[in-house]
Amino acid sequence: MTDVRRQQQEGTAEAPDPRRWKALAVCLVGGFMVLLDVSIVNVALPSIRTGLDASQSELQWVVSGYALTFGLLLVPAGRVGDVRGRRTMFVVALGLFTLSSLACGLAPTALFLVVARLVQGLAGGLLTPQISALIQQLFSGRERGTAFGLFGTVIGISTAIGPLLGGALIQAFGTDTGWRWVFFINLPIGLIAMPLAWRLLPAPEKGERRRHDYDPVGVGLLGVGIVVLLLPLVNEQQWKGHAKWLLIPAAVMLLAAFVAWEFRYTRRGKEPLVDLALFRLRSWSFGSSMITLFFAGFTPLFFVFTLYLQTGLHYTALQAGLAITPFAVGSAASAALGGRIVHRFGRALVAVGLLLVAVGFLGALIAVHEVPENGTGWATLAPLLVGGLGAGLVISPNQTLTLSQVPVQRAGTAGGLLQVGQRIGAAVGIAAVGSVFFARVASSHGDFAGAFQHGILVAAAFIVAAFVLAVVDVLVDRRVHSRR
Repeated sequence: MTDVRRQQQEGTAEAPDPRRWKALAVCLVGGFMVLLDVSIVNVALPSIRTGLDASQSELQWVVSGYALTFGLLLVPAGRVGDVRGRRTMFVVALGLFTLSSLACGLAPTALFLVVARLVQGLAGGLLTPQISALIQQLFSGRERGTAFGLFGTVIGISTAIGPLLGGALIQAFGTDTGWRWVFFINLPIGLIAMPLAWRLLPAPEKGERRRHDYDPVGVGLLGVGIVVLLLPLVNEQQWKGHAKWLLIPAAVMLLAAFVAWEFRYTRRGKEPLVDLALFRLRSWSFGSSMITLFFAGFTPLFFVFTLYLQTGLHYTALQAGLAITPFAVGSAASAALGGRIVHRFGRALVAVGLLLVAVGFLGALIAVHEVPENGTGWATLAPLLVGGLGAGLVISPNQTLTLSQVPVQRAGTAGGLLQVGQRIGAAVGIAAVGSVFFARVASSHGDFAGAFQHGILVAAAFIVAAFVLAVVDVLVDRRVHSRR
């Protein structure tokens, strides 16, 4: 019996919120905005360079600054939402994200844009953990799996449709100013969603705010540790030399100090930022480790494929976005299905999804090898569709399974920690795959097809590692239940 099925049988003593599906819709709109801005800006970089005369370093910080500040607040924001109320945190974060989007669109200089993107990333980090926590709070049993399935659909669509939408906006509004509309598009969405969120999301119950122990030392150690870890990864191409990698052991020491502090804080009878007992839950330990490996392989696909198409084959931003669309379509379709059937198949469903992603990646590799120039977008259509179908069976079912045993009162912190693993995995994957890609381009004097093939092999290795971990989890689960 899976953890999700056990939770379904346990049920809940309270009647479900009659507005829960409308509340979920508002949550998904906020999540779509935040996750869209992870990918949509990539295709706007040439337009930003033209419009603001931005340097390569400033362009890199437009991308990496968002990723850094996004990861910085995920766990503390989840904690504050758990204590002070998720509705309040969601609305505040949505307002800040909308305001910073306006600032990005109006930016008179590249430096102003970088600062506005840092604030936008902070707002995204505040908002994201509230979504998974609200799903935990509002839904149970099969409904929770369905809700996470819809969230997975949004993740797949927003990640993959970003290049397409960004390319369309730039083509519609021109190279010089088109990039501004990449940010302005958030304004009407945010202004409509904020009052709906305040009306539909559940208010904190009486007594929910009784604890105000925010563990500031833990927040500081974890935040600095994450930033120090991510800095050399997201700036791997811009920071030359090997000295940057000294930040990795420094980050490990900071995170070790964080763990030691959390143990000490708990022994003193206080409530820590991260309840380390989470890692004694097999569903949490396996799920969080697996999804980190998955994102290390899944995210670089968009990075190197877009580079190959735009730089190597001279596709326009819109054409590159269209080429990646099959992945989005497959992911959106299967994520909704995966959320509905995860309670029946458990981690085995995730393993099947990972296998499909690996098949899709290898299919894309073969397609590029056979059709390295004209027609690449068509040749990769079927493999990317298969990979997208697999990704949809991984992300939302895994989130349902990983959080299934987490108490609702810790759902925000757990959801934030799960997102941190995804961000670290994505940064590691892009750094590893990107370094292989660019090294191949340099050594082969512009063989972008070969560079893509070498990069996708590295990405596939991460996917295979995640698949092995999922299979181990399935086998351990069966052994545990056979002894009962």
